[in-house]
Amino acid sequence: VQSVLKPSHHKDGQELNALLNAPHMQALLLAHDKVAEQEMQPEPVTDEKIYENVGLYGGETVKIVRIEKARDIPLGATVRNEMDSVIISRIVKGGAAEKSGLLHEGDEVLEINGIEIRGKDVNEVFDLLADMHGTLTFVLIPSQQSKPPPAKETVIHVKAHFDYDPSDDPYVPCRELGLSFQKGDILHVISQEDPNWWQAYRDGDEDNQPLAGLIPGKSFQQQREAMKQTIEEDKEPEKSGKLWCAKKNKKKRKKVLYNANKNDDYDNEEILTYEEMSLYHQPANRKRPIVLIGPQSCGQTELRQRLLHSEVDRFASAVPHTTRSRRENEVAGRDYHFISRQAFENDIAAGKFIEYGEFEKNLYGTSIDSVRQVINSGKICLLNLHTQSLKTLRNSDLKPYIVFIAPPSQERLRALLAKEGKNPKPEELREIIEKTREMEQNNGHYFDTAIVNSDLDKAYQELLRLINKLDTEPQWVPSTWLR
Repeated sequence: VQSVLKPSHHKDGQELNALLNAPHMQALLLAHDKVAEQEMQPEPVTDEKIYENVGLYGGETVKIVRIEKARDIPLGATVRNEMDSVIISRIVKGGAAEKSGLLHEGDEVLEINGIEIRGKDVNEVFDLLADMHGTLTFVLIPSQQSKPPPAKETVIHVKAHFDYDPSDDPYVPCRELGLSFQKGDILHVISQEDPNWWQAYRDGDEDNQPLAGLIPGKSFQQQREAMKQTIEEDKEPEKSGKLWCAKKNKKKRKKVLYNANKNDDYDNEEILTYEEMSLYHQPANRKRPIVLIGPQSCGQTELRQRLLHSEVDRFASAVPHTTRSRRENEVAGRDYHFISRQAFENDIAAGKFIEYGEFEKNLYGTSIDSVRQVINSGKICLLNLHTQSLKTLRNSDLKPYIVFIAPPSQERLRALLAKEGKNPKPEELREIIEKTREMEQNNGHYFDTAIVNSDLDKAYQELLRLINKLDTEPQWVPSTWLR
Protein backbone atom coordinates (compact mmCIF):
# COMPACT_ATOMS: atom_id res chain seq x y z
CA VAL A 1 0.00 0.00 0.00
CA GLN A 2 1.35 3.44 -0.76
CA SER A 3 -0.34 5.84 1.56
CA VAL A 4 -0.26 9.53 0.98
CA LEU A 5 -1.31 10.63 4.42
CA LYS A 6 -1.32 8.55 7.56
CA PRO A 7 -3.00 9.46 10.85
CA SER A 8 -0.79 10.12 13.78
CA HIS A 9 -1.27 8.00 16.90
CA HIS A 10 -1.40 11.31 18.70
CA LYS A 11 -4.37 11.35 21.02
CA ASP A 12 -6.35 14.05 19.14
CA GLY A 13 -5.39 12.62 15.72
CA GLN A 14 -5.10 16.10 14.25
CA GLU A 15 -2.11 15.69 11.98
CA LEU A 16 -1.53 12.97 9.40
CA ASN A 17 1.63 12.14 7.60
CA ALA A 18 2.91 10.59 4.44
CA LEU A 19 5.27 8.03 5.81
CA LEU A 20 3.84 4.56 5.31
CA ASN A 21 6.77 3.68 3.14
CA ALA A 22 9.31 4.35 5.87
CA PRO A 23 11.58 1.28 6.22
CA HIS A 24 10.07 0.13 9.53
CA MET A 25 6.63 -0.07 7.91
CA GLN A 26 7.68 -2.08 4.85
CA ALA A 27 7.32 -5.56 6.35
CA LEU A 28 3.91 -4.71 7.71
CA LEU A 29 2.69 -3.55 4.33
CA LEU A 30 4.28 -6.18 2.10
CA ALA A 31 1.37 -8.63 1.98
CA HIS A 32 -1.14 -5.93 1.16
CA ASP A 33 1.14 -4.42 -1.51
CA LYS A 34 0.89 -7.53 -3.66
CA VAL A 35 -2.92 -7.26 -3.79
CA ALA A 36 -2.81 -3.52 -4.25
CA GLU A 37 -0.59 -3.85 -7.31
CA GLN A 38 -3.06 -6.17 -9.02
CA GLU A 39 -6.40 -4.69 -8.03
CA MET A 40 -5.98 -1.17 -6.78
CA GLN A 41 -3.98 0.64 -9.47
CA PRO A 42 -5.69 4.07 -9.43
CA GLU A 43 -7.66 5.05 -12.51
CA PRO A 44 -6.11 8.11 -14.14
CA VAL A 45 -8.45 11.03 -13.55
CA THR A 46 -9.30 12.90 -16.74
CA ASP A 47 -8.90 16.67 -16.94
CA GLU A 48 -12.56 16.96 -18.00
CA LYS A 49 -13.70 15.25 -14.78
CA ILE A 50 -11.50 17.54 -12.67
CA TYR A 51 -12.66 20.75 -14.38
CA GLU A 52 -16.26 19.60 -14.13
CA ASN A 53 -15.86 19.10 -10.37
CA VAL A 54 -14.10 22.45 -9.90
CA GLY A 55 -17.34 24.15 -10.94
CA LEU A 56 -18.94 22.80 -7.77
CA TYR A 57 -16.84 25.11 -5.61
CA GLY A 58 -18.62 28.26 -6.83
CA GLY A 59 -16.79 31.48 -6.16
CA GLU A 60 -13.79 29.87 -4.45
CA THR A 61 -10.40 30.40 -6.09
CA VAL A 62 -9.03 26.92 -6.60
CA LYS A 63 -5.77 25.57 -7.96
CA ILE A 64 -5.07 22.17 -9.46
CA VAL A 65 -1.67 20.60 -8.87
CA ARG A 66 -0.17 17.25 -9.79
CA ILE A 67 2.52 15.54 -7.78
CA GLU A 68 4.25 12.30 -8.70
CA LYS A 69 4.12 10.04 -5.70
CA ALA A 70 6.47 7.10 -6.05
CA ARG A 71 6.11 4.10 -3.77
CA ASP A 72 9.45 4.60 -2.10
CA ILE A 73 9.42 8.38 -1.65
CA PRO A 74 7.24 9.85 1.11
CA LEU A 75 5.00 12.79 0.26
CA GLY A 76 6.15 14.60 3.42
CA ALA A 77 3.04 16.59 4.35
CA THR A 78 0.70 16.53 7.34
CA VAL A 79 -2.94 17.68 7.48
CA ARG A 80 -5.38 18.67 10.21
CA ASN A 81 -9.14 19.13 10.49
CA GLU A 82 -10.64 22.60 10.85
CA MET A 83 -14.42 22.16 11.07
CA ASP A 84 -15.31 20.46 7.74
CA SER A 85 -12.04 21.39 6.08
CA VAL A 86 -8.87 19.35 5.68
CA ILE A 87 -5.92 21.76 5.86
CA ILE A 88 -2.23 21.17 5.09
CA SER A 89 -0.49 21.94 8.37
CA ARG A 90 3.15 21.14 7.72
CA ILE A 91 5.48 20.57 4.78
CA VAL A 92 8.50 18.53 5.80
CA LYS A 93 11.91 19.19 4.23
CA GLY A 94 13.18 16.52 1.87
CA GLY A 95 9.78 15.08 0.86
CA ALA A 96 8.05 15.10 -2.55
CA ALA A 97 5.61 17.83 -1.42
CA GLU A 98 8.44 20.22 -0.55
CA LYS A 99 10.48 19.42 -3.65
CA SER A 100 7.47 20.05 -5.92
CA GLY A 101 6.89 23.47 -4.36
CA LEU A 102 3.17 23.04 -5.15
CA LEU A 103 1.65 22.36 -1.72
CA HIS A 104 1.77 24.98 1.03
CA GLU A 105 0.87 25.16 4.69
CA GLY A 106 -2.65 26.51 5.08
CA ASP A 107 -3.91 25.18 1.69
CA GLU A 108 -7.30 23.44 1.96
CA VAL A 109 -7.50 20.07 0.20
CA LEU A 110 -10.81 19.83 -1.71
CA GLU A 111 -10.14 16.73 -3.81
CA ILE A 112 -7.49 14.17 -4.52
CA ASN A 113 -7.84 12.21 -7.76
CA GLY A 114 -11.45 13.34 -8.14
CA ILE A 115 -12.54 12.24 -4.65
CA GLU A 116 -14.07 14.94 -2.47
CA ILE A 117 -12.11 15.54 0.76
CA ARG A 118 -14.04 18.39 2.41
CA GLY A 119 -16.30 17.08 5.19
CA LYS A 120 -14.13 14.02 5.86
CA ASP A 121 -12.27 13.62 9.08
CA VAL A 122 -8.56 12.92 8.97
CA ASN A 123 -8.98 9.20 9.63
CA GLU A 124 -11.44 8.84 6.73
CA VAL A 125 -8.93 10.66 4.52
CA PHE A 126 -6.31 8.12 5.53
CA ASP A 127 -8.55 5.13 4.74
CA LEU A 128 -9.47 6.66 1.40
CA LEU A 129 -5.87 7.31 0.37
CA ALA A 130 -4.36 4.08 1.64
CA ASP A 131 -4.00 2.66 -1.90
CA MET A 132 -3.10 5.77 -3.88
CA HIS A 133 0.24 6.20 -5.61
CA GLY A 134 1.52 7.44 -8.97
CA THR A 135 0.24 10.83 -10.15
CA LEU A 136 -1.86 12.50 -7.48
CA THR A 137 -4.05 15.37 -8.69
CA PHE A 138 -4.95 17.80 -5.90
CA VAL A 139 -7.67 20.44 -6.07
CA LEU A 140 -6.86 23.05 -3.42
CA ILE A 141 -8.02 26.38 -2.08
CA PRO A 142 -4.72 28.26 -1.71
CA SER A 143 -3.90 29.54 1.75
CA GLN A 144 -5.14 33.07 2.37
CA GLN A 145 -2.32 33.82 4.79
CA SER A 146 0.03 35.98 2.77
CA LYS A 147 3.28 34.59 4.10
CA PRO A 148 6.47 36.45 3.22
CA PRO A 149 8.75 34.25 1.12
CA PRO A 150 10.65 32.02 3.56
CA ALA A 151 14.06 33.43 4.43
CA LYS A 152 16.94 31.19 3.42
CA GLU A 153 17.39 29.33 6.69
CA THR A 154 20.90 28.56 7.77
CA VAL A 155 21.55 25.10 9.12
CA ILE A 156 22.62 25.08 12.75
CA HIS A 157 24.39 22.13 14.30
CA VAL A 158 23.55 21.26 17.90
CA LYS A 159 24.62 18.68 20.43
CA ALA A 160 21.65 17.15 22.27
CA HIS A 161 21.90 17.14 26.05
CA PHE A 162 18.85 14.91 26.57
CA ASP A 163 17.38 11.70 25.13
CA TYR A 164 14.27 12.03 22.98
CA ASP A 165 11.80 9.33 21.94
CA PRO A 166 8.85 10.66 19.89
CA SER A 167 6.83 7.48 20.50
CA ASP A 168 6.78 8.49 24.16
CA ASP A 169 5.89 12.15 23.59
CA PRO A 170 2.18 13.06 23.77
CA TYR A 171 2.87 16.54 22.33
CA VAL A 172 4.66 15.66 19.07
CA PRO A 173 2.35 16.74 16.21
CA CYS A 174 2.96 13.52 14.29
CA ARG A 175 4.80 10.60 15.85
CA GLU A 176 5.92 9.03 12.57
CA LEU A 177 7.69 12.28 11.72
CA GLY A 178 9.42 12.56 15.13
CA LEU A 179 13.19 12.06 15.15
CA SER A 180 14.53 10.02 18.05
CA PHE A 181 17.99 10.85 19.37
CA GLN A 182 20.23 10.26 22.36
CA LYS A 183 22.20 12.54 24.63
CA GLY A 184 25.43 13.49 22.85
CA ASP A 185 24.07 13.11 19.29
CA ILE A 186 24.85 15.93 16.85
CA LEU A 187 21.72 17.17 15.06
CA HIS A 188 21.64 19.32 11.92
CA VAL A 189 18.67 21.67 12.40
CA ILE A 190 17.48 22.74 8.95
CA SER A 191 14.30 24.60 9.91
CA GLN A 192 13.20 26.55 12.98
CA GLU A 193 10.18 28.04 11.20
CA ASP A 194 7.91 26.44 13.81
CA PRO A 195 9.66 27.49 17.07
CA ASN A 196 8.10 24.55 18.95
CA TRP A 197 8.99 21.82 16.45
CA TRP A 198 12.27 22.16 14.59
CA GLN A 199 13.10 19.96 11.58
CA ALA A 200 16.42 18.15 11.76
CA TYR A 201 18.63 15.28 10.59
CA ARG A 202 20.96 13.25 12.83
CA ASP A 203 24.63 13.69 11.92
CA GLY A 204 25.62 10.90 9.52
CA ASP A 205 21.99 9.93 8.76
CA GLU A 206 21.27 12.42 5.96
CA ASP A 207 21.78 9.85 3.19
CA ASN A 208 19.51 7.13 4.68
CA GLN A 209 16.91 9.59 5.93
CA PRO A 210 15.49 11.56 2.96
CA LEU A 211 12.83 13.21 5.10
CA ALA A 212 13.72 15.55 7.97
CA GLY A 213 12.37 14.65 11.43
CA LEU A 214 10.62 16.77 14.04
CA ILE A 215 12.43 17.56 17.30
CA PRO A 216 11.24 19.81 20.17
CA GLY A 217 12.45 23.42 19.80
CA LYS A 218 14.84 24.73 22.44
CA SER A 219 12.48 27.10 24.33
CA PHE A 220 9.63 24.61 24.14
CA GLN A 221 11.83 21.85 25.61
CA GLN A 222 13.12 24.17 28.36
CA GLN A 223 9.58 25.16 29.31
CA ARG A 224 8.29 21.63 29.57
CA GLU A 225 11.37 20.45 31.47
CA ALA A 226 10.77 23.33 33.89
CA MET A 227 7.13 22.30 34.26
CA LYS A 228 8.06 18.64 34.72
CA GLN A 229 10.64 19.41 37.42
CA THR A 230 8.24 21.69 39.29
CA ILE A 231 5.41 19.15 39.13
CA GLU A 232 7.71 16.37 40.34
CA GLU A 233 9.01 18.56 43.13
CA ASP A 234 5.49 19.44 44.27
CA LYS A 235 4.13 15.91 44.22
CA GLU A 236 7.14 13.84 45.36
CA PRO A 237 7.19 12.84 49.01
CA GLU A 238 10.67 12.90 50.55
CA LYS A 239 12.38 9.72 49.39
CA SER A 240 14.71 7.71 51.54
CA GLY A 241 18.04 6.45 50.34
CA LYS A 242 20.46 7.89 47.84
CA LEU A 243 18.13 10.35 46.12
CA TRP A 244 17.71 12.64 49.11
CA CYS A 245 20.84 14.63 48.19
CA ALA A 246 19.16 15.89 45.01
CA LYS A 247 16.58 17.71 47.12
CA LYS A 248 19.03 20.14 48.73
CA ASN A 249 18.56 23.17 46.50
CA LYS A 250 15.22 22.37 44.89
CA LYS A 251 13.34 25.26 46.46
CA LYS A 252 15.68 27.97 45.33
CA ARG A 253 15.82 26.54 41.78
CA LYS A 254 12.11 26.68 41.25
CA LYS A 255 11.94 30.38 40.43
CA VAL A 256 14.96 30.22 38.13
CA LEU A 257 13.55 27.39 36.01
CA TYR A 258 10.64 29.44 34.76
CA ASN A 259 13.00 32.10 33.46
CA ALA A 260 15.08 29.57 31.56
CA ASN A 261 14.12 30.66 28.07
CA LYS A 262 14.55 34.34 28.89
CA ASN A 263 18.16 33.99 29.92
CA ASP A 264 20.53 31.76 28.01
CA ASP A 265 22.99 31.67 30.93
CA TYR A 266 20.56 29.38 32.71
CA ASP A 267 20.39 27.02 29.79
CA ASN A 268 23.54 25.03 30.58
CA GLU A 269 23.24 25.61 34.31
CA GLU A 270 19.67 24.62 34.92
CA ILE A 271 17.93 22.95 31.99
CA LEU A 272 20.08 21.28 29.37
CA THR A 273 18.59 21.13 25.89
CA TYR A 274 20.81 21.85 22.88
CA GLU A 275 24.26 23.41 22.54
CA GLU A 276 25.27 24.94 19.22
CA MET A 277 28.36 23.24 17.78
CA SER A 278 30.87 23.84 14.97
CA LEU A 279 33.55 21.68 13.39
CA TYR A 280 37.09 22.51 14.52
CA HIS A 281 40.39 21.10 13.27
CA GLN A 282 43.17 21.62 15.79
CA PRO A 283 46.25 23.36 14.30
CA ALA A 284 49.46 21.32 14.28
CA ASN A 285 51.17 23.81 16.63
CA ARG A 286 48.26 24.29 19.08
CA LYS A 287 47.21 20.93 20.48
CA ARG A 288 44.07 20.68 22.59
CA PRO A 289 44.73 19.74 26.24
CA ILE A 290 43.48 16.24 27.09
CA VAL A 291 41.50 15.99 30.33
CA LEU A 292 40.94 12.59 31.96
CA ILE A 293 37.95 12.51 34.31
CA GLY A 294 36.55 9.63 36.31
CA PRO A 295 35.80 8.24 39.76
CA GLN A 296 38.75 7.11 41.90
CA SER A 297 40.24 3.70 41.07
CA CYS A 298 39.09 3.78 37.43
CA GLY A 299 42.58 4.16 35.95
CA GLN A 300 42.71 7.79 34.78
CA THR A 301 45.88 8.51 36.81
CA GLU A 302 47.61 5.37 35.46
CA LEU A 303 46.60 6.23 31.87
CA ARG A 304 48.01 9.75 32.23
CA GLN A 305 51.29 8.47 33.70
CA ARG A 306 51.65 5.90 30.93
CA LEU A 307 51.20 8.57 28.23
CA LEU A 308 53.68 10.92 29.94
CA HIS A 309 56.35 8.20 30.23
CA SER A 310 55.87 6.55 26.84
CA GLU A 311 56.03 9.68 24.67
CA VAL A 312 57.98 12.33 26.56
CA ASP A 313 58.43 14.52 23.46
CA ARG A 314 54.70 14.60 22.78
CA PHE A 315 52.96 14.86 26.18
CA ALA A 316 53.60 17.05 29.21
CA SER A 317 51.99 18.06 32.52
CA ALA A 318 51.14 21.60 33.49
CA VAL A 319 53.52 22.85 36.19
CA PRO A 320 51.41 23.42 39.34
CA HIS A 321 51.56 26.43 41.68
CA THR A 322 52.11 26.09 45.42
CA THR A 323 52.53 28.27 48.49
CA ARG A 324 54.90 25.83 50.22
CA SER A 325 58.61 26.56 50.24
CA ARG A 326 60.93 24.98 47.70
CA ARG A 327 62.76 21.80 48.73
CA GLU A 328 66.44 21.28 48.09
CA ASN A 329 66.17 19.14 44.94
CA GLU A 330 63.28 21.12 43.36
CA VAL A 331 63.62 23.59 40.49
CA ALA A 332 61.22 26.56 40.34
CA GLY A 333 59.25 26.52 37.09
CA ARG A 334 60.01 22.82 36.52
CA ASP A 335 58.58 21.10 39.62
CA TYR A 336 56.34 23.94 40.85
CA HIS A 337 55.76 27.65 40.51
CA PHE A 338 56.49 28.78 44.09
CA ILE A 339 54.43 31.84 45.04
CA SER A 340 53.27 33.59 48.22
CA ARG A 341 49.92 32.86 49.77
CA GLN A 342 48.80 36.44 49.03
CA ALA A 343 49.72 36.09 45.32
CA PHE A 344 47.95 32.69 45.18
CA GLU A 345 44.78 34.13 46.72
CA ASN A 346 44.87 37.09 44.31
CA ASP A 347 45.10 34.65 41.39
CA ILE A 348 42.14 32.66 42.77
CA ALA A 349 40.10 35.90 42.95
CA ALA A 350 41.14 36.77 39.38
CA GLY A 351 39.89 33.35 38.13
CA LYS A 352 43.34 32.24 36.99
CA PHE A 353 43.10 28.70 38.41
CA ILE A 354 41.35 25.76 36.76
CA GLU A 355 41.63 23.81 40.00
CA TYR A 356 43.10 24.44 43.44
CA GLY A 357 42.97 23.07 46.98
CA GLU A 358 44.69 23.07 50.36
CA PHE A 359 46.91 20.30 51.74
CA GLU A 360 48.73 20.50 55.10
CA LYS A 361 48.11 24.28 55.26
CA ASN A 362 49.62 24.90 51.83
CA LEU A 363 47.70 25.80 48.67
CA TYR A 364 48.24 23.89 45.42
CA GLY A 365 46.66 24.61 42.04
CA THR A 366 46.77 24.27 38.25
CA SER A 367 46.53 27.60 36.44
CA ILE A 368 45.18 28.35 32.98
CA ASP A 369 48.53 30.00 32.14
CA SER A 370 50.55 26.89 33.05
CA VAL A 371 48.38 24.82 30.66
CA ARG A 372 48.85 27.49 28.00
CA GLN A 373 52.65 27.27 28.41
CA VAL A 374 52.53 23.55 27.53
CA ILE A 375 50.33 24.27 24.49
CA ASN A 376 52.69 27.05 23.34
CA SER A 377 55.61 24.61 23.53
CA GLY A 378 53.83 22.46 20.90
CA LYS A 379 53.14 19.57 23.30
CA ILE A 380 49.85 18.02 24.42
CA CYS A 381 48.99 18.95 28.00
CA LEU A 382 47.57 16.05 30.05
CA LEU A 383 45.31 16.85 33.00
CA ASN A 384 43.53 14.80 35.67
CA LEU A 385 40.78 17.03 37.06
CA HIS A 386 37.73 16.95 39.30
CA THR A 387 34.38 17.47 37.61
CA GLN A 388 33.89 20.80 39.43
CA SER A 389 36.81 22.24 37.41
CA LEU A 390 35.38 21.41 33.99
CA LYS A 391 33.20 24.50 33.69
CA THR A 392 36.14 26.87 34.31
CA LEU A 393 38.30 24.99 31.82
CA ARG A 394 35.58 24.95 29.14
CA ASN A 395 34.96 28.68 29.59
CA SER A 396 38.66 29.41 28.99
CA ASP A 397 40.19 29.67 25.51
CA LEU A 398 42.03 26.33 25.84
CA LYS A 399 39.53 24.14 23.89
CA PRO A 400 39.95 21.01 26.07
CA TYR A 401 39.16 17.48 24.86
CA ILE A 402 37.46 15.78 27.82
CA VAL A 403 37.59 11.99 28.14
CA PHE A 404 35.50 10.24 30.78
CA ILE A 405 37.16 7.08 32.10
CA ALA A 406 34.33 4.85 33.32
CA PRO A 407 34.58 1.63 35.33
CA PRO A 408 33.42 -1.69 33.87
CA SER A 409 30.84 -3.87 35.68
CA GLN A 410 31.19 -4.23 39.43
CA GLU A 411 32.56 -7.78 39.10
CA ARG A 412 35.14 -6.80 36.46
CA LEU A 413 36.17 -3.77 38.53
CA ARG A 414 36.77 -6.00 41.56
CA ALA A 415 39.00 -8.29 39.44
CA LEU A 416 41.01 -5.33 38.07
CA LEU A 417 41.59 -3.86 41.51
CA ALA A 418 42.55 -7.32 42.87
CA LYS A 419 45.24 -7.41 40.13
CA GLU A 420 46.66 -4.22 41.65
CA GLY A 421 46.71 -5.90 45.08
CA LYS A 422 43.61 -4.07 46.33
CA ASN A 423 40.72 -5.85 47.97
CA PRO A 424 37.75 -3.45 47.89
CA LYS A 425 34.61 -4.15 49.91
CA PRO A 426 31.31 -4.59 47.99
CA GLU A 427 30.05 -1.24 49.29
CA GLU A 428 33.23 0.50 48.00
CA LEU A 429 32.62 -0.97 44.55
CA ARG A 430 29.00 0.13 44.67
CA GLU A 431 30.14 3.61 45.64
CA ILE A 432 32.42 3.81 42.57
CA ILE A 433 29.55 2.75 40.28
CA GLU A 434 27.20 5.23 41.97
CA LYS A 435 29.80 8.01 41.67
CA THR A 436 30.11 7.21 37.95
CA ARG A 437 26.36 7.55 37.46
CA GLU A 438 26.36 10.85 39.35
CA MET A 439 29.27 12.25 37.30
CA GLU A 440 27.61 11.33 34.02
CA GLN A 441 24.29 12.77 35.10
CA ASN A 442 25.68 16.08 36.38
CA ASN A 443 28.62 16.63 34.01
CA GLY A 444 28.07 14.33 31.03
CA HIS A 445 27.31 17.33 28.80
CA TYR A 446 30.96 18.37 29.15
CA PHE A 447 32.42 15.02 28.01
CA ASP A 448 33.64 14.65 24.43
CA THR A 449 33.91 10.88 24.69
CA ALA A 450 33.99 8.03 27.20
CA ILE A 451 36.20 4.96 27.56
CA VAL A 452 35.10 2.00 29.69
CA ASN A 453 38.28 0.77 31.36
CA SER A 454 37.78 -2.98 31.53
CA ASP A 455 41.44 -3.60 30.59
CA LEU A 456 44.16 -0.97 31.10
CA ASP A 457 46.15 -1.91 27.95
CA LYS A 458 43.04 -1.72 25.74
CA ALA A 459 41.91 1.53 27.39
CA TYR A 460 45.40 2.98 26.75
CA GLN A 461 45.30 2.01 23.06
CA GLU A 462 41.80 3.47 22.68
CA LEU A 463 42.85 6.71 24.37
CA LEU A 464 45.87 7.00 22.07
CA ARG A 465 43.66 6.36 19.03
CA LEU A 466 41.27 9.16 20.06
CA ILE A 467 44.16 11.59 20.70
CA ASN A 468 45.68 10.76 17.27
CA LYS A 469 42.29 11.34 15.64
CA LEU A 470 42.36 14.97 16.80
CA ASP A 471 45.22 15.52 14.30
CA THR A 472 43.43 13.90 11.37
CA GLU A 473 39.70 14.65 11.76
CA PRO A 474 37.76 17.82 12.63
CA GLN A 475 35.78 17.54 15.86
CA TRP A 476 32.51 19.12 17.03
CA VAL A 477 33.18 21.86 19.59
CA PRO A 478 30.90 24.53 21.13
CA SER A 479 30.40 27.33 18.57
CA THR A 480 31.15 29.90 21.29
CA TRP A 481 34.80 28.70 21.23
CA LEU A 482 35.23 29.85 17.64
CA ARG A 483 33.55 33.27 17.91
